[in-house]
Amino acid sequence: MNHFAQLYQKKKMTPQEVAMFVKSGDLCACPTGLCEPATICAAVGARAAAGEIYGVTHHAVLSVKNGPFMNPALKGRYDYVSWFTASGRKQIQEGHYTYLPVNYSDMPRYWREVIPRVDVLYAEVSPMDQHGYFSCGMAGAEVAALRERAAVILLEVNDKMPRVLGNCFIHISQVTALCESSIPLSELQNPPITENDKKVGEMIAAEVPDGATFQLGIGGIPNAVGIALQGKKDLGIHTEMFTDSMVDLIACGAVTNEKKSINRGKTIATLAWGSQKMYDFMDDNPGFEMHPVDYTNDPAVIARHDHFVAVNSCVEIDLFGQVCAESIGTLHYSGSGGQVDFVRGANLSKGGKGFIAMMSTAKNGTISKIKPILTPGSIVTTTKNEVDFLVTENALVRLRGETASTRAKLIISLAAPQFREELIFEAKKMNLLI
Repeated sequence: MNHFAQLYQKKKMTPQEVAMFVKSGDLCACPTGLCEPATICAAVGARAAAGEIYGVTHHAVLSVKNGPFMNPALKGRYDYVSWFTASGRKQIQEGHYTYLPVNYSDMPRYWREVIPRVDVLYAEVSPMDQHGYFSCGMAGAEVAALRERAAVILLEVNDKMPRVLGNCFIHISQVTALCESSIPLSELQNPPITENDKKVGEMIAAEVPDGATFQLGIGGIPNAVGIALQGKKDLGIHTEMFTDSMVDLIACGAVTNEKKSINRGKTIATLAWGSQKMYDFMDDNPGFEMHPVDYTNDPAVIARHDHFVAVNSCVEIDLFGQVCAESIGTLHYSGSGGQVDFVRGANLSKGGKGFIAMMSTAKNGTISKIKPILTPGSIVTTTKNEVDFLVTENALVRLRGETASTRAKLIISLAAPQFREELIFEAKKMNLLI
C-alpha cells in the first residue's frame, strides 16, 4: 500500500462521521450539478433536522439532487443559496431561499475575492488514482477556486463518477475526510424536438461555417442545432455545458477540434449533464477536458477562436433588442449563467456569431414573447448593444450595425403573424418606426 492509499484509509469514514466536520454557521459549497455529494448532504441534513447544527448554508450553481437544504422545514438550520436559480426555483419564488446574481465566468473570482470565507467544500468525485488524485468528473467550473479557499474539504467517492481530465482534480493530501458511495449518476432527459425546434436549428446551422468552434446551451433548440450541424466538417467545441448532442457530433465526425486555434484536438467544457452514454464517453478520454469557468467562459479566451458560434436561449425580447433570460416579470426563473460571457466572446471573435433563440409565443400561441417593452420587472440579461442574431421559428435576423428603426422592424418579423399588427402599432407610438 503506497502513501496515498494509506492517507485514503486514514481519512475514510462513514457519511455520518464526515458530516460532523460541518459546524453551525458554516458556509458550504459544492461544484456545479452532479458533483453535489448527495450522501454527505443527507447526513448534514439529518444533523440539522436533529437540531445539532444551525445557520449552515449550501451554495451551489445547479443542484440536481433535491438535497435537504431545499426543505423549507430546515429553514434557519440548513439553507440554500442558488447561484443560478434553475434548481430550487419554486422554493426561491416562494421566498424560502435567495439567489446570488453573477455571470458564470465571474464565479471563481467571487469565491477567491468577494465571498469572505469558504468553510467547507464538499464534492462527489471519482475514485482516487494511483497518484492520489480525485476527479470532480462532471464539473470544473468553480473547483479550483473552492479548493484554494476551503478550510475543510469533504469528499464522497462514487465509483460511478467518471474520471474526467482537465483542471478539475483534488488531491488526497488536501482532503479532510471522505466517505464512499455507489449511486448511479442522474441522467438528463432531453425534451422531444418539435418541428419548430427543427426550423430554428436549421436556420442557425446554415449560418455556421465548416471549421467553426461553437457553444450550445440546453433544451430543444440547442439539441436541434446539434442535429442540424451533423453535415458540417472540422467543427470544434469550446462550451459551458457538454451535452449528448455534442457526443453525437463527435461520433459522426462533424467535430474534430482540429481547426481550433487553442486547445487543438480537445473538446473543452466546464460542466456536463446528460445520458450514461455521455458519461462513458467522457471517462478517461484524452480528447475531452473539464476546465474552470473563468477559463471556458472568459470572453477573451472565447474570442481567440475564429468563427466562434454561440447559441443561447431566452424568455422574451423587446423591440429595442433587450433580452430577458432569467425572469418572468419579477418572478425569478433562471440566472444569467454564461449567456453574456458567450455573447461577448462571439462578438469579439473574428467572424464570430452569437445567436439568441426562442419560440415566438407561449401558452399555445396565446402570448407573444416578442414585446413592445419587456414585461415590467423583467431582468435584462443581454443588453441591446450586445445582441447579434435573434431567431424564432418565424425568422432569423441580425441586429448588429442596424438602426433602432430597422432593428424594430426586424424584431417584429420574429413574432407570430397574429401579433405583428399590434407590435407595429406600439412601435409607432414609441417613435421606433420611421
